[in-house]
Amino acid sequence: MKRTALLAMLLAICFSVSAKDQAPKHKVSDDQVKQQIIQESIDSYPGNCPCPYNHARNGSRCGKRSAWNRAGGYAPICYKDEVTKEMVKEWRDGNQ
Repeated sequence: MKRTALLAMLLAICFSVSAKDQAPKHKVSDDQVKQQIIQESIDSYPGNCPCPYNHARNGSRCGKRSAWNRAGGYAPICYKDEVTKEMVKEWRDGNQ
């Protein structure tokens, strides 16, 4: 009787583990990955105006004062068309 119970428990564990392994993983769309890359880039910028569409401390739009518009120094990623397929692949490799 104990053997039967033990065998039943082992089989239940095996089936539950294999079923979990076979469950489909949540797939993040390329657009979502691009948005995440942009957000991470903006978050890593130490100043207040990484992108033209951000706002300065006084509430005004950053516009041409943004790091994105200035040559040299930081070059944050602000727009989806700046995110390459390679960047998406690297993000997926490191985050999924």
